[in-house]
Amino acid sequence: MGYVNFGFVFSFNGKMQYPSSPDNPSNYTGRGQAVKPFPIRILTVGKNRSSGVKLIVDEYLEKLKRFCPVEDVRIKSNPKNARDEKAQVEHEDATVISLIKPSDWTVMLDERGSDISSQQMASLIADAAITGASGMVFCIGGPYGHGRQLRKRADVIIRLSSLVLNHEIALVVLVEQLYRAWTILKGQKCHH
Repeated sequence: MGYVNFGFVFSFNGKMQYPSSPDNPSNYTGRGQAVKPFPIRILTVGKNRSSGVKLIVDEYLEKLKRFCPVEDVRIKSNPKNARDEKAQVEHEDATVISLIKPSDWTVMLDERGSDISSQQMASLIADAAITGASGMVFCIGGPYGHGRQLRKRADVIIRLSSLVLNHEIALVVLVEQLYRAWTILKGQKCHH
């Protein structure tokens, strides 16, 4: 699957930038645009969630459901109890790939991905909605990251922080940013 231009461009240093100005969110032209309720699925490889993380994630998923259908799928880390890290990643990778439809627009979250702002996340969602994809899938990897199949399948690779985040923290940040992106798309006020 090819990469799609979703409202910002890649510079030579690999960072995504808005053509107008990456530092000036007021130049973002998508505010209040008519974006259909585009289905989002979040695939997270990891162990059972702590009660605090579950509480926060559930709160943001409920908020997100006002804007779009959203599904949170937890994938068991190391499903075949492999002792080798590479084998573990391959097994997790196969499970993730089996849950992605051919028509899904796939976003892989990876520490080596491109930085994006909240406004760029909104643009990514808006532009993915007009690609003809049936939905968007965000993939959060397990303790050893993502496998080769997902890296090939991903339409875009982003990171949520220059820090390495465990899957629970990455999920919290992702759902909050998805909610923030939808408030931007709908022209609503979001807390600062």
